[in-house]
Amino acid sequence: MQLIAAIATMIAGVLACAAYFWATNFILDLIFPSKGLSGPAASRNLRITNTIRPWLFLAPALFALTIYLIYPVIQSVWLSLHDRAGQNFVGLRNYVWMVNDGEFRQSIFNNFLWLLVVPALSTFFGLIIAALTDRIWWGNIAKTLIFMPMAISFVGAAVIWKFIYDYRAAGSEQIGLLNALVVAFGGEPQAWITLPFWNNFFLMVILIWIQTGFAMVILSAALRGIPEETLEAAVIDGANGWQIFFKIMVPQIWGTIAVVWTTITILVLKVFDIVLAMTNGQWQSQVLANLMFDWMFRGGGDFGRGASIAVIIMVLVIPIMIWNIRNAAKETGGH
Repeated sequence: MQLIAAIATMIAGVLACAAYFWATNFILDLIFPSKGLSGPAASRNLRITNTIRPWLFLAPALFALTIYLIYPVIQSVWLSLHDRAGQNFVGLRNYVWMVNDGEFRQSIFNNFLWLLVVPALSTFFGLIIAALTDRIWWGNIAKTLIFMPMAISFVGAAVIWKFIYDYRAAGSEQIGLLNALVVAFGGEPQAWITLPFWNNFFLMVILIWIQTGFAMVILSAALRGIPEETLEAAVIDGANGWQIFFKIMVPQIWGTIAVVWTTITILVLKVFDIVLAMTNGQWQSQVLANLMFDWMFRGGGDFGRGASIAVIIMVLVIPIMIWNIRNAAKETGGH
C-alpha cells in the first residue's frame, strides 16, 4: 500500500505541475495577447509576457523556499528574542544565557573539534582513495564499496558503529569488534563512547566513514579532468609519483578540494543524528544541534533558548555557504 501511495503521489505531483504551468501560461496569454495584434501593441504584450513567463516557472520554487526556508529563519530569530513559551519579549536575554552556559560552551568546543577533524580527514582520505583507485583495474569496485556508506542514514550508521564500539564487562565475551580486537591482543575492554573528550573522536569516525565516499567521487572526477599533457610533461622532466601528485595534480584541483571541504564543514556544523543515536549528548559529547533539540523539544520545551541556538548554528553556516557558492561560481566561470 505504501508503494502504491508513493507512486500515486508522484503521478499527482507531476500532473499538478503540468496543470499549473499550462493554466498560468494560458491565463498570461489571455491577459496579454500577442496573436491577432500588430504594431506597438503586439510588441508591448510580447515583451511583457517574456518578462513574466520565467517568474511563472520560478514561482513554485520561490513559494517553497519562502515557506520552508525564509519563514522558519524569520520565525527562529523572532522566537530567540522571546521567553520559554515564545510569548513575552525578552530581548537578548537568551543570548546572554548562552554565553554563560557551560553546556553551550562545551557544545561549541565539541563542534570546533568536529570542524578540525572531520572535513580534513574526509577530504584527505577521499583524495588519496580517488588517486589510488584510478590506477588499479578493480578501482571501480573499490569506489563502489567505499561509496556505499553514503546510502545509509546517519542513524543507521550509528547503529552499525554501536555494535563496533559495544562494551561488555571484563571476562565476558565481547560482541563489539573493537573490544574483541583489544581483548585478543591482551588488552582490557573499554566503554569507548563514554570516555569524555575521546568519545568525540569515536563519533567523528562514523561521519568520516560516510563522507569519505562523497569526497572520493567528487575528487575522482576532478582528477580525471586534469590534462594528460601536464602529467606527461612532468614525467619527462623527471618528476616522481609524489611530486606529480602534490605539485602537479593537487594544485590543479584545489578549487574542487575547497568546495568538498566546505560542503562537509557545513554538514559538520549541523551534525545531530549521530550524536543523538550514540550518546544523546552524554559524557561531554554534546553538540550544538543536539543541544538545540534538547532545549526546544525536551523538558517541556524552551522555544526561546532553542531558537537562539538555532540562530547561532545558522550564523556559523552562512559565511561558509556564501564562500562555497562564490567559489563554485568561479570554478564554472560564472563570476
